[in-house]
Amino acid sequence: QVQLVESGGGLVQAGGSLGLSCAASGGIFRFNTMAWYRQAPGQQRELVAGITSDNFANYAESVKGRFTISRDNGKNMVFLQMNSLKPEDTAVYYCNFGGTYWGKGTLVTVSS
Repeated sequence: QVQLVESGGGLVQAGGSLGLSCAASGGIFRFNTMAWYRQAPGQQRELVAGITSDNFANYAESVKGRFTISRDNGKNMVFLQMNSLKPEDTAVYYCNFGGTYWGKGTLVTVSS
């Protein structure tokens, strides 16, 4: 059973930065695509960024140039560095493993 634990959320002012981490266990991490999704209140969950097993990354248009996804296969971890944060980035951020497994999420709040 794959387990995912996110960390690094919190409160930040607009223009600031935060880094999220996701630790995975129970699966073959290095062969799977990892992704970050987010869900704002009253909104559907949306893809923020994904990274394949060979480190190809893709991003939602709304975060391109501001967010960076990366992974460490040796530590079974995926990261999301978020810069130039905007109030509209406020959401619960979820880690996804292989398109199937989800973490419980970590809240990011960006104040204006």
